[in-house]
Amino acid sequence: MADVKKTVRVRQTGSTIGREADQQQTLTGLGLRGIGSVRELEDTPSVRGMIRKVAHLIRVEE
Repeated sequence: MADVKKTVRVRQTGSTIGREADQQQTLTGLGLRGIGSVRELEDTPSVRGMIRKVAHLIRVEE
């Protein structure tokens, strides 16, 4: 059987204006460029950690 990789869809819902630099860099690392942008990412522990760090600025769809 082929390995099926789990993914999560992440949508940015909050602005980076006035946020700390590490939160802005985390959103950039997730590939999000602005409010409304969406990325589908592999569900890995490192991605989950990044999601947890900016959970107040994004919405996660499993």
